[in-house]
Amino acid sequence: MVTVMVTFSGLRGQERPDLTPTLFDVPPVVRTFDTPEFNGVTFYEVEAKSLLNRVPAGERFPFRWTVNVYRGCGHACRYCQSGDTPILMADGRTRPLAEVRVGDAVFGTLFDGKYRRYTITQVLAHWSTVKRAYRVTLEDGTTLVASGDHRFLTATRGWRHVTGSEQGRDRRPHLTPSDKLLGTGQFAAPPKDGPEYRRGYLCGMIRGDAHLGSRTYRRPNGTQATFHTFRFALVDAEALQRTRGYLTDLGIPTTERVFQVATATRKQLDAISSGSRAGLSAIMELVAWPTEPSADWCKGFLAGIFDAEGSYDDNGALRICNTDQAIVDRITSCLRRFGFSFVIEERRRSSAKPVTYVRLLGGFREHLRFFHTVDPAITRKRRIAGRAIKHDAPLRVVAVEPLGIEVLMFDITTGTSDFIADGVVSHNCFARPSHTWLGFDAGRDFETRIVVKVNAPEILRHELKRPSWRGEHVAMGTNTDPYQRCEGRYRLTRAVLEAFRDFRNPCSVLTKSPLLLRDLDLMVELDRTAGFSANLSIGTLDEDVWRRSEPGTPHPRARVAAVRELRAAGIPCGVLVAPVLPGISDHPDQLKAVVEAVAEAGATSITPITLHLRPGVREEFMPWLEREHPGLVGRYRRLYRSSNAPPAVRERIARQARAAAGRPGPRARGRLAPEEAGGSRAPDGRRIGDSGSDPAPTPQQLGLDLQLQPGRRPPRGVGARREGPGHQPPQL
Repeated sequence: MVTVMVTFSGLRGQERPDLTPTLFDVPPVVRTFDTPEFNGVTFYEVEAKSLLNRVPAGERFPFRWTVNVYRGCGHACRYCQSGDTPILMADGRTRPLAEVRVGDAVFGTLFDGKYRRYTITQVLAHWSTVKRAYRVTLEDGTTLVASGDHRFLTATRGWRHVTGSEQGRDRRPHLTPSDKLLGTGQFAAPPKDGPEYRRGYLCGMIRGDAHLGSRTYRRPNGTQATFHTFRFALVDAEALQRTRGYLTDLGIPTTERVFQVATATRKQLDAISSGSRAGLSAIMELVAWPTEPSADWCKGFLAGIFDAEGSYDDNGALRICNTDQAIVDRITSCLRRFGFSFVIEERRRSSAKPVTYVRLLGGFREHLRFFHTVDPAITRKRRIAGRAIKHDAPLRVVAVEPLGIEVLMFDITTGTSDFIADGVVSHNCFARPSHTWLGFDAGRDFETRIVVKVNAPEILRHELKRPSWRGEHVAMGTNTDPYQRCEGRYRLTRAVLEAFRDFRNPCSVLTKSPLLLRDLDLMVELDRTAGFSANLSIGTLDEDVWRRSEPGTPHPRARVAAVRELRAAGIPCGVLVAPVLPGISDHPDQLKAVVEAVAEAGATSITPITLHLRPGVREEFMPWLEREHPGLVGRYRRLYRSSNAPPAVRERIARQARAAAGRPGPRARGRLAPEEAGGSRAPDGRRIGDSGSDPAPTPQQLGLDLQLQPGRRPPRGVGARREGPGHQPPQL
C-alpha cells in the first residue's frame, strides 16, 4: 500500500525557494495557503531520506525510536508593528523599524530581580508581512500601530496582546483601558539637520570649549603683527568631527592634529585649528548670539553646549555647567522653550569664576526626551544601559481601534526577546534552536517555515518492511507536535499511523492537541493488533498560567475532554502533567485540579514532570520568566544550576500529585523510590528493560505508580500505572 501525496486547492503560489534546508538534497516545494490560520506561514515540502530516528545511546528515554513528520511548529504567534515605529538603538538614537537590519545593536530589557533595566542586544532577524492594523492610543498621546497579535509589556499585568476576547476561541490576555504600559512613552522627534541647527551647534560647542582670539605682537624688526587663532581640542572624536564637518560645509577650513598624547592617566586629545584672519572672523560671526533664535537653533545650541560642557553620570543626573552667566542664561532659555524643568546649582562660589550647573529634572523619561530632541554627538554621554524602567510615565491605554485596513508591517527578533518601540517595551518571538539544524534562522522561521516530510508514509513503509527491523516501539511527538494545525491539511500523521497498523508495529503519540481524535478509528485498530498508547501533555488547568506559558496551544480542558473520549474507546491514554513550573504551577491546589480532572476522565497514567531546562531551552525560558514572573528569576537561577531541578523539588511535586490522587505512593528507605514511582512500561505492558533489546533507563522525572485493574475505568481521584509515556514533552 502506497500513500499518494495529497494536493490542495487554493494555493497562492508554488515556487522553488531561495533557502534549501541543509538536511535535504532536493530543493523543497514551497506552499502558502489562502486561509487565516496559515496567514504568513510557509510550508517547505521535502522528501526525507529516512524517517525512523534512533535515540542516541545514553539518553534516558524508555523508547529507542522516534518519528517526526514535521519540523517547526505553528502553535506560536507572530507579532508585527508599523514600519515607521521608532526603535531605540544602542547609541541612544532612534531608527524606523523598517530600516533596522540584522546585526544592528538595539536596546532590549533584562530583569535583575528588582528592576527591569535597559540592556544592549543584537537584532537576530528582521522580516515583514501584511496584517490587519490596529491603533493603540496611550494617555500621554503616544499612538502605536500594530497587529492584533503583537504584545506589549504592562506595568503590573505582564505581556498583553493588542486584541483578544474574554471568551471563545480568541480568548487571551489583551490590552484594556485598565492596563498601563511600561516605558517612557512616545519618543521625541529628532532635530532637522539644517543650517539653523548647525549654527546653533557650533555656537554651543565653540563658546563652551574652544579657544579663539587675536593677539598683537612686535616682530624682531620692530613692526607689529596680529596672530589669529582658533583651537578646539576634545577627547571625543564624534563631536570633533561633527564640528569640523559643519565648519567645512560653511567654507571654513581647519587642520587636525594631536594636541596631547595619551598617558597612563589621560586619554589622547585631538584638536582642530585655524590661523587665518578670514576663518577667525567667520567663526566669530557664527557664535554671535542671535536676536530671535529659532527652535532649530536652540536645539543645536543645547546639543553643542552639552557635548562641550555636559555630563550624564551613573546616578542618572544630567547637568550642563559653565562659568559664563550669558551662556547659562541661554541654556535655561532654550530648555524652557522645549518645556524642560531644571534647577540651578552653584559650586565654588568663593572662586573668581564660580561654576554654575543647570541640572535637568524629570528623571530618565525627560533625559531621553532631551537626547532625542537635541541629538548630541557624543555617544558615551548619552549612555543609558543599566537604567531602570520606572512606572511613572502616564501610559494608560486609552483606546485600541481597528484601522480597517491591512498594512505592511515589520518585526525583529533580538537576543533579549524584546525591544523598545516608541518608548514602550515590545515583545518579539523567539524560536526553537533545533530549527537551525535545517539551515533556517533561530528567529521567526520556527513558527512560519514549517518543514513537511511529504513522503513520510512511503519512507516509513519502506523502513518497516526491512528484514533488519525488529518491530520495536516507536514514539511520535518527541520533537514537534504531530497534531499541530497543519496536520489538518496534510494528514501525514494519519498516514503514518496507517503504516504502523498495516505492519502491526507498536507505537505511541504525545500531543497537546485534541485533533488526535480524528484518528480514533486507527488508534483502536492499532491498540487491538499491535499496541498503541496516547499521551496528552496537560501542564495546568490554571487559565492565567496556561495563557502565559502556552498561548498558542489548545485549551487544556479540551485536552481533558480528549482523554475522556480516548478512554471511552478503550485506548490507553496517559497524561503528562508537564511541565510543572516551580512557583508558578506547582501549588497543591493547581496540581490537585489537573490530577483530579484527568483521573476522572480515565487517564491510565498520570506523570508529573518538573520543568527540565536543557541547553537551548534555558535560553528561551529565562527571558520568558523575566517578562512574565520577574520575581522568580533569582529562585530559578538557584534551582537550575544544571538542567534538572533539585531532587527535593521533583520529589515534593510528585508527593503533591500523589496526595491529589488520594494515594500515599511507595517509599523506600523512608523516601520516594524513583524507580518504583516512575518505572515506565512499553505499550505491550512490558516494563522497559525486561528484554535484552531494550535499555533500562534511569528516569529523570518522577511518575505516579497508581495501578488499575485491566480494562476498568478508574474511579474519581485514582490514576493507573505508567504505560510508556516517558517521552520528554516539548518544553516552553
